[in-house]
Amino acid sequence: MDQANIQGRGVSPLTKLDPNLTVREAYQVQLLTIQKQLEAGQKIVGKKIGLTSVAMQNLLGVDQPDYGHLLNGMVIENGEEISFHKVLQPKVEAEIAFVLKKDLAGPRVTEMDVLQATDYVLPALEIVDSRIADWNIKLQDTIADNASSGLYVLGGKPLSIDKLDLAQVGMVLYKNGEIMNTGVGAAALGHPATCVAWLANKLFEYGITLKAGEVILSGALSAAISGEPGDHFQARFAHLGEVNVRFSNKVDQ
Repeated sequence: MDQANIQGRGVSPLTKLDPNLTVREAYQVQLLTIQKQLEAGQKIVGKKIGLTSVAMQNLLGVDQPDYGHLLNGMVIENGEEISFHKVLQPKVEAEIAFVLKKDLAGPRVTEMDVLQATDYVLPALEIVDSRIADWNIKLQDTIADNASSGLYVLGGKPLSIDKLDLAQVGMVLYKNGEIMNTGVGAAALGHPATCVAWLANKLFEYGITLKAGEVILSGALSAAISGEPGDHFQARFAHLGEVNVRFSNKVDQ
């Protein structure tokens, strides 16, 4: 994975190098990679949840989501332009982001626990990006690759979770002013808070606790859309507001 970032091009899937790689081993690879980034000065600021839709789970032949770590170097400001030098083969997803006010520790975290531990929610764009060439991935590959994490953008304004029904929040995703797709909060495992509860309980297996102040990207509300130099993405959420980002049209910035 490090070589992909250094060379600026994707690498072979880990499952091609080791067809017997297990999910647990893939998470260990992820943790080792994150540890290297922490030693290089990065800080963990949250987590992301992937594969929350039935369609994506069916695509990879799995029956549960996966997760990755968010680092401070992944943060893009709302409306900012992203240099294409920072990405390899980006895809953009619209999600609801949770910001916690209390720690969440598994193994028996419920949706209600998540709602009570949430300070506020925001609209978000996640720029997923694979270090695996041509997105030729199996579940173990994307897990080892930090759940294909790339960058993320938070927008709108903080809104208390008791102000809306997250399962019913509608979203419209635009690319260059054209509607690409629509979604609703229930697209993420029936309720975005259910995804966060799954995450807290899954992390228990690795001795990790969600911390107050962390940002949790709860899962895509619709299909990911490929981004190219010059593309502008905008997502509008009912009640939560808007979030947008633009890719530079210069690939060598």
